Amino acid sequence: MRALNLYGIQDLRSEDTSPEPVIENTDDVIVKVKAVGICGSDLSRYKKLGPYVKGMTFGHEFSGVVVEAGPEVDGLQTGDRVAGCPTFYCGECESCRKGELSRCETLTVIGARHPGAYAEYVKLPAENIIPIPDEVDFDTAAMVEPSAVVVHGMYRTSLQPGGSVAVMGCGNIGLLAVQWAKIFGAKTVYAIDIDDEKLRVAEEVGADVVVNSLEGSSAYDQIMEYTDGKGVDVVVESAGSPVTSAQVFALAKKGGEVVFMGIPYADVNIERFYFEKIVRSELTVLGSWNAISAPFPGREWEATVHHMANGQIDVKPMITHRLNLREGPDVFEQIVNGDGSFGKVLFYPELG
Repeated sequence: MRALNLYGIQDLRSEDTSPEPVIENTDDVIVKVKAVGICGSDLSRYKKLGPYVKGMTFGHEFSGVVVEAGPEVDGLQTGDRVAGCPTFYCGECESCRKGELSRCETLTVIGARHPGAYAEYVKLPAENIIPIPDEVDFDTAAMVEPSAVVVHGMYRTSLQPGGSVAVMGCGNIGLLAVQWAKIFGAKTVYAIDIDDEKLRVAEEVGADVVVNSLEGSSAYDQIMEYTDGKGVDVVVESAGSPVTSAQVFALAKKGGEVVFMGIPYADVNIERFYFEKIVRSELTVLGSWNAISAPFPGREWEATVHHMANGQIDVKPMITHRLNLREGPDVFEQIVNGDGSFGKVLFYPELG
């Protein structure tokens, strides 16, 4: 079986010798992968952290077709079109017992300690399989997981219809956050980045105002100008940068909220000006992790599929590359070296 396997930091290999998954448990489901995307967390593990298990098949954002199911699987048939929730929870720790599944002590995903979806086939328990309607194509379904990640964070906020949202960072998570903010009823969504192409896409998917924080004044000054010095109701940090992770506190209005969806993977040093905003503006600071809730996999997944089916979540403008698996090692290297412009990258294992 063709697969992309991670052996070490910046050591991703395209191999034809990976074993195909087989039914071992009565609730196992094997899926033929149709499309699988590169996640920002994949890039961080590739560039900085290395694999949990040497040689593990990488990847966790995918869609495909059911090819085999265990004897106790109900409601799924061979040929069904599906996406996958890649996350495993223990069900036994204190958080799980409270129904707070995203806070599980041993939370993990495929591609970490279980074979992932950068492969021709992937296996998951039946409860992790998400049926998709005909209105949702495989490219879109491969992004059900990152969309669920975003709406998990949005559910943590108290955003109300008519509110205002600033999204810091217009990568894939940020572009989905723009769309979810609109679904939640935001009247005005500000998209902030330093890349004009990303800001162009942000406008295409629904941002009302785009802010290039390298042009003219700072993001803070521009947002204050747009909001008459008040700031916004909710700020989404989706850049995962140590710099922006400090700056976002200044964008929220008094009594506003800041939700962190990005992971900086570095120390965050906060200048006094930004930190005092937390105290003086009485901000609510929220962390958001993963995409699951009770009952598993959670309302995040149902909501995502619904809004993809009705067209309110549109991922097509975000996709810049459609490749075969053999191109994986090269494209990972290009992305981390900044060699080219990349949005969402999808692999099609059927292409080789």
